[in-house]
Amino acid sequence: MKHRIQLHGCDAEESDGYSTDNSDVSMGSDFNENCNNVNFGILFDVDGVLARGSTPLDPAKKAMAKLKDANGNLKVPVAFVTNACNRSADKARQIQNWFDINITPEQVIHAPTPAKLLKEFHSKHTLVIGQEHRKEIAADLGFTNTCIIEDIKEAYPLLDMVDHANRAKIAEGNYTENPNFPRVDVVLLIGEPCRWETDLQLIIDLLLTEGKPNITPEDLFSVPQIPVIACNMDLVFMAEACMPRFGHGAFLLCLESLYKKITGRELHYKNLVGKPCEITYRFAEHTVSKIAKQMGISKPIKRLYFFGLYTPFFYISDNPNVDIVGANLYDRFIKRKDSNANSIDLPVSRLIPESDILNEQTVESCHSMLVGTGVYKFKPEDEMKSTSDTIEVYHGHRDIAHEPELSKPHKYVHDVYEGIDYIFRKEGIEGN
Repeated sequence: MKHRIQLHGCDAEESDGYSTDNSDVSMGSDFNENCNNVNFGILFDVDGVLARGSTPLDPAKKAMAKLKDANGNLKVPVAFVTNACNRSADKARQIQNWFDINITPEQVIHAPTPAKLLKEFHSKHTLVIGQEHRKEIAADLGFTNTCIIEDIKEAYPLLDMVDHANRAKIAEGNYTENPNFPRVDVVLLIGEPCRWETDLQLIIDLLLTEGKPNITPEDLFSVPQIPVIACNMDLVFMAEACMPRFGHGAFLLCLESLYKKITGRELHYKNLVGKPCEITYRFAEHTVSKIAKQMGISKPIKRLYFFGLYTPFFYISDNPNVDIVGANLYDRFIKRKDSNANSIDLPVSRLIPESDILNEQTVESCHSMLVGTGVYKFKPEDEMKSTSDTIEVYHGHRDIAHEPELSKPHKYVHDVYEGIDYIFRKEGIEGN
């Protein structure tokens, strides 16, 4: 039985995950059997697409084998894009071991990775919020003058009154302040911290005092806000529990709500980084172009294929989908961009900074590929269900408008192997 499912930019009949009209395989006319003429790249999300936890999926093993030539080298430039916050070298090593392919750390793009483009902040005194390897990750991004929340707490021991043990120390007079601790210039949020209450209190203190929280502001409502950079806006994520767990986006929501309640003003982000923001896909294009040149590919990259998946909320009707939304946002971005390489209608927090480290932007289309091996099992009939009796709740970040049509993929495939086979047929590449 064939189902008519709604795909982004097309309305195609499908039965086995492939479009049935000839137009769906027409883009590879400029490709020949010489892989030096490849002019497209592939982006992979990791969890649910290539692996579950630390176990690689069998279709992913087959897909990676198909991507290798007789000498074990990749035929196509690829990168791995995840909203996690880890050290890229660790993830590259893991992917390499999974699939027996050579992967460099620069091919792994975590949520904070595009902050490498934010050079204007790299030398400023930056508070880094997150968990393990915070300072090391920030250093890898280019930040050279960093501190962590424990440094703030030590320098200003009177601030953290949500910590009852600290209250007792203060009551006993067992503390020393450090008024010479340098002013914090920037707050870099790379992931949710362990103890939210302490981090929320101290970040608010810094925002209300221009980064020097030992001096009471004369006018609380007119204090200029120091720059805030946030990486990964996912409200929740799926782990082993039966329901989603709070993600970094939940922490950001708490921070935004507290700041507005106290000041009456919106918290402004200097930059939002990570999926689904355009800067992440622009950085991914740069990475793929760089890898292509290293492979000896002379043609500019014209098309990107992004393999992502749906992440469901089991206790609501919405299917938030940063992978597909992000790929479709970038597809729209490159088709609407103005002469300054920024889409005219982007909010300030999502503008892509000018950078001399970026390769030229040459991609003309970004194709979102929905994979069926994630937690959410895509069913074509789902597209036919009426939504009149469901509650529409948007869980994306406030700086990313709710546009339901952007969650529709260009293509649905049952697994990543089927997707690679589809791309090879589309691009005219002979598979293994």
